[in-house]
Formats: sequence, C-alpha cells, structure tokens
Amino acid sequence: MACVIAAPASGSGKTLLTLCLIAWARHQGKSIQPFKVGPDYLDPQLLSLSANRVCRNLDLSLCGKEWVDLSFRGFGGRCDMAVVEGVMGLFDGIGASSEGSTAAVARHLNLPVVLVVDAGRQARSLAAVVRGFQSLEPRVNLAGVVLNRVSSQRHRELLESVLDEINVPCLGSLPKDASLSLPSRHLGLAPAHELGPMQERIGRWAALASSHLNLQRFEPLLRAPAAGSDPIQTVLAPVLEQQPKRTPMPVAVAQDEAFHFRYPEMQECLEAMAMPVIPWSPLADEPPPPQALGLVLPGGFPELHAESLSQCQRSLSALKQWIAQKPLYAECGGMLMLGESLSDAEGTHHPMAGVLPFRAERGALQVGYRTLSAAHDGLILRAGESLKGHEFHRWQLSKESGDFLGKAKPLWQVDGWKISRRNEGWSLPTLHASWVHLHWAGSSTTSCRWRAALETAARRNAAVS
Repeated sequence: MACVIAAPASGSGKTLLTLCLIAWARHQGKSIQPFKVGPDYLDPQLLSLSANRVCRNLDLSLCGKEWVDLSFRGFGGRCDMAVVEGVMGLFDGIGASSEGSTAAVARHLNLPVVLVVDAGRQARSLAAVVRGFQSLEPRVNLAGVVLNRVSSQRHRELLESVLDEINVPCLGSLPKDASLSLPSRHLGLAPAHELGPMQERIGRWAALASSHLNLQRFEPLLRAPAAGSDPIQTVLAPVLEQQPKRTPMPVAVAQDEAFHFRYPEMQECLEAMAMPVIPWSPLADEPPPPQALGLVLPGGFPELHAESLSQCQRSLSALKQWIAQKPLYAECGGMLMLGESLSDAEGTHHPMAGVLPFRAERGALQVGYRTLSAAHDGLILRAGESLKGHEFHRWQLSKESGDFLGKAKPLWQVDGWKISRRNEGWSLPTLHASWVHLHWAGSSTTSCRWRAALETAARRNAAVS
C-alpha cells in the first residue's frame, strides 16, 4: 500500500525518483496521488504539476495524526496509485529527534520505505550506509534501495553486488547526469512555474523510470490505500452539521508569481464554509476584488519581485483602506508586502504598503515548528488558546514595533526548539499578520474563526452604511 521515498540526506534524489515514478504511472494511464512529508510548499508544486493532481502534505507535527490518516486514505484512495516523498534525511525530525520525520510518518501509516542513496564515488561503503539505516530503527520497513548518480554500467554492477551481500533489494539505479538536476534557490527548489513547459520533462522522467527502475518491484509498492472519507468534510463535519446553509462570503486570495506558498486545504476549507475564493494578483496592480469580504496574503517570494511590487501602487494603497473595513490574513511573504519597505536579493529597498512599521531585509534562516500561545483575542486564536505553526524564511524585520497606530497588540507568543519565547506578529480587529504558516485543515477552528470575523465586519459595515 504505497511507499515512502526517503534518503540519508537532502539532495540525494528523492524528488527526482518521485517524479520518475509519477511520470511512469501517468504514461501507463494510471492516476497517482502524490504526498509530501513535512511543511514544504515547493516540492508539492512540482509533484502536483507532474501528477495533474494536487499534492498533499503529511505533517504529523503541524496537523496531528488524525489529519495525516484522513488525508492519506481520503485523497490517496481516490486514485490507482499513491507515492509519498519524504523530507530531509529519513530520521531527521525536530531537533536531534525523529519526531515528525519521514520515518515517523512511515511508521504511523505502516508504509514501506524505499531509500534513495547518492552512490556517486562509492563502492563497498554503500553497505555501511544502508545497514546503518536498516538498524537504527528496526520498525521502519526498508523495501529496497535506488542508487542515484551512478557513473557507469560497471559502477552499477559493483553497487548491486554490494547490496546483494547484505540482502537488500536494488530497485533501480539512476545515471549521473547534470541535466537531471532541478534548479533551486534560498528556500529549496525553484517554483514549478519557473521551470518552463513540463510535458517534455515528464516524458523524460517516464523514460528514465522505464529504462532504469525495476518497475515490477515498484508496482505493488505504489498501490493506493483503500478509499477513506472526504477529509475536509470530516474535519468540518461538526460545524457544517450545526449550520448546513450559509450566506456566501467571498474571500480574495493573492496568487501569482510572488505569492504561491499555500496549502490546498486552505481554499478547500474556505469553500466548504461558504467562502468562495476569488484569485487576486498584486503584481497585476489592481485592488482586491470589491465583492470580496476578506483578503488572504499567503507566503511566497515577494523579495524576488520587490521592485515590481513597489510600482503596483493601486494594489499597495488598497491594503491600508482594506484593513480599515475588512479582515486581512497575512503570513510570511504576504506580511512583507504590508511593511514600509522590502529589500530585494541584492539588498536594495523598495517601498511597500506602509501598513505595518517595519523594513524587511535578508537575514539568517529561521526555520522550525512553533507553538503559538495567544495572550489576547485575535482573528484566529482567543486568549489562552494555543496552536501549532511553522516558520521558514530568510528575510528579517528591522525598525520593528509592536505598537501600530497605538492599538495593535502582539499576535501571540511563539516557542520552539532552541528559540527563546517571544512576542510575534500583529493583531488588530481586522488584521492577522505573522511569520508563521498555519495549516487550516489541521485545526477546524481556523476557518470557523475567519468566517466569524467576516460576518462581524460585514454587520459593522452594513450598520455604518
């Protein structure tokens, strides 16, 4: 029942192998559901385009066991096949533990693991690497190994004999070929929309699978799970059953080359709660659609489009007017558009909306899961409540102030592995702005609170008019 594609470390070839398997399945006329372990946005974009089906994140730390079960069976059971790409190294989790790791997801879902090993410049040492991964956590079922960056037929035969000695199946070997590498930048792979036409790449990945992988061994490892219930409807069932019919309240969501870090479940939760999504492109220099009653600014790479964004005066000026009347939810890159200025990759600052009192510029990488504790009522959390989120960025804020127009409050306090507890974000009656990404299906209260904020603002605006 499906398998997990894992590796000793990032950069070993997990994504390439996963793409080859997806392309081969589609070439065979099979539907295949891709999954990605952890809080990644970039790999899932590429997996989604290749599979022609939205990739789903399986994140135990962010969403909990219940959602991971629902998502894997509910979405995976709709297809002929399913495959799970891991994150980082097989056992890499929070801190020095394996909590939330690829291995933890494989154990939780009882899935076999295929280990991709970068075998370039290796021979017998391969046995030590594979044996180490076999023995560290015996509960992980290692189904076999795929060798990556194999330099020749002789090299492949040598490595296969090494695996034979330790009784580990070799499921294939991918050649050393610089043209197979995928471009990347400061937060991981380059976005899928920057890779150009995909059909040629998909055809090449399918041919690579047919020529270099043992597909007879892989086919049973890609079998989809038994169909489960609809994940979104299940998570929101208690709310939907209480109030099955609601007045539609449209929500504009920024989505263009600068803003594309969002989990698909956010839109699905919005639409299930009668908040139809209207796409909005800040780079098109238009104000948000006037019929929208709420606005979401997700993450992305606004720093790479800072100069263009600074020239979109209609988009930027509309944001100040927006929070005076309607709710706005911004996370990570979306928040950066609200500041006074944003530096590009070369360090040049460009003016932004000036809604929040900070300048944003490149800094040290901040990454990890965060526990979020609210001291005050906000759009999403109430005082005394806590939630899980994830932080991942290389830009930092300077000239930062928690006091905006004399009435803003810190959104919450954040805690995490090896970080000091601190106030973070901004909270106003119509504003939620933070570095931290949330997964809306991981907590049903998120979309419910957002809907309530839209209803409150709509009533207030109706009374004023």
